[in-house]
Amino acid sequence: MKDIRLDSPLNGQLVELKEVSDPAFAGGAMGLGAGVKNPDGKVYSPVDGEITVLFDTKHAIGIHSVDGADILIHVGLDTVKLGGEHFEAKVAQGDTVKKGQLLLEFDAEAIKQAGYDTTTPVLVTNAAEFGSVTIALGDKEITSSANSGEEAAAVTDDSEYANLPKEARVAKLIEKYVGGMDNVRNAEHCATRLRLIINDKSKIDEKAIENIDGVKGQFFAAAQYQIILGTGFVDKVFDEFVKGTNFSGVSNKEEAYAQMTPIQKISRTLGDVFVPIIPVLVATGLFMGLRGAAQSLGVQFSPNVLLLSQILTDTAFIFLPALVCWSTMKRFGGTPVIGLVLGLMLVGPQLPNAWAVAGGDVKPIPMDLFGMTIGIVGYQGSVLPALVLGIFAAKLQKALKSFVPDIIDLIVTPFITLFISMILGIIVIGPIMHSLETTIFGAVSAFLQMPMGIGGFIVGGLQQVIVVFGVHHVFNALEVQLLATTGVDPFNAIITGAIVAQGGAAVAVALKTKDKKKRALYISSAVPAFLGITEPAIFGINLRFMKPFLYALVGGAFAGGVASFLHLAGTGMGITVLPGTLLYLDHLLEYIIVNAIGFGIAFGLTFTLFTPEE
Repeated sequence: MKDIRLDSPLNGQLVELKEVSDPAFAGGAMGLGAGVKNPDGKVYSPVDGEITVLFDTKHAIGIHSVDGADILIHVGLDTVKLGGEHFEAKVAQGDTVKKGQLLLEFDAEAIKQAGYDTTTPVLVTNAAEFGSVTIALGDKEITSSANSGEEAAAVTDDSEYANLPKEARVAKLIEKYVGGMDNVRNAEHCATRLRLIINDKSKIDEKAIENIDGVKGQFFAAAQYQIILGTGFVDKVFDEFVKGTNFSGVSNKEEAYAQMTPIQKISRTLGDVFVPIIPVLVATGLFMGLRGAAQSLGVQFSPNVLLLSQILTDTAFIFLPALVCWSTMKRFGGTPVIGLVLGLMLVGPQLPNAWAVAGGDVKPIPMDLFGMTIGIVGYQGSVLPALVLGIFAAKLQKALKSFVPDIIDLIVTPFITLFISMILGIIVIGPIMHSLETTIFGAVSAFLQMPMGIGGFIVGGLQQVIVVFGVHHVFNALEVQLLATTGVDPFNAIITGAIVAQGGAAVAVALKTKDKKKRALYISSAVPAFLGITEPAIFGINLRFMKPFLYALVGGAFAGGVASFLHLAGTGMGITVLPGTLLYLDHLLEYIIVNAIGFGIAFGLTFTLFTPEE
């Protein structure tokens, strides 16, 4: 590995990091380098490169050099609390800079008078990728190395927890580097990640958390600080983390929701509504896949057996509005059973079947309203009417509860909620939302069916970018509607190539990494991608190095294009890559080809064009 030598970006007194009074810098957890005491108030770029980080408070600047070094210049200690006062930036984030260019000016005396230490750490945050790091100022030089015994001990000096079980040690270190439990507002976990709501993000030592043995990556998404630990292990770490606290795994959703962007809020809401019903649709899809595979092999079913199989595969979609309305009522704080009944009303047997109406076999029920004739139909397989009706009913029920006396609440509130919601649902909300749903579905279907697989190419290339921003749940409603309307899900076939591509890029990074410990960590982060979970691969490997992530997007684009070109579609949703094979038993060869393209392109580009030293 090559060595890095930098001229100090500030004039002052060069000191070793261990003399810096902040333990996060002094221990080397943030990176290797040196400190500058009594700086003169000007920061110059030590390299040619790009400004990758410039905090709003102007107290810290990150630079990515043309040599691949990530440099952090942190003016003073705890100066983030000044809110930018006494600092003046001369560049902006994203600017390209030259060595010696003025980046920042600050009033050192004013900062001292405000009670802050102006000692400035100058760090190479990715020092592990280089042989040694040297900072020079005048005739003095300070050299450190992540591979030297003394410095390695400094970077991971957590001997106080060395004798604890692994899950307890990891929990203690996470507590330490997130700024203590006082900085954690709430904690929960999912299948792979510890999810924290943080009071002050500036107190988190992200680099130190990434360096914890057992942590596979960390990132902020959906207003939560998420630490990737892996299936099984996350449960054990969570139990240790919340010992002695009042955190019991209670959902972070409400607190996180308040901090989200509008798009994130929409995505999370749709996720909350549709995720609970996905297992039913997955099971239904598996039944359809098994039946289709058997028929493609020449198996003949008797009429009665075929009828029973249709009960298994069709029931969930016939009564889909009931499932959607039930889940929506639950999400928005209403009584779920009221939502269930409302959804069943939308598909009541007294109403003409929507599919039969569309086929011209029956006619809608005419109803005159304010001089207009409205055609009343059932909404079998519809999503939007049930979703909007569920939201309306939940809001109405909560409004009624605010003034209906408790003594009659049990009778009056459900009655009024059902009565008003049913009338509006069938006469107003249903027709409007069904028309909108038909228009949206037609546009999406046309896009996915663009010639030569263009639509699939675009979706496959961008889907994992959407995952990074945490808004991918918005597609749940689309997939449900595709299944309910056509019986198959082409979107699932497109995104499986994008998912396996992230795994392929991560495997390539692991194979090219010489450090055995890092290689093992990378492989463990890549494996979940082949089960349909890409976050460990994305945030633990690919996005950190960026190029593997981009190469994986290319692989996903070509895989999605081929899937669209072949008109490949799953019989269900919710599972992809290896588990998803069960949804394509009647088109197994095409499914294997799509996944092979995604994996092969991402792996090939990453293995050929990327080196870990980057």
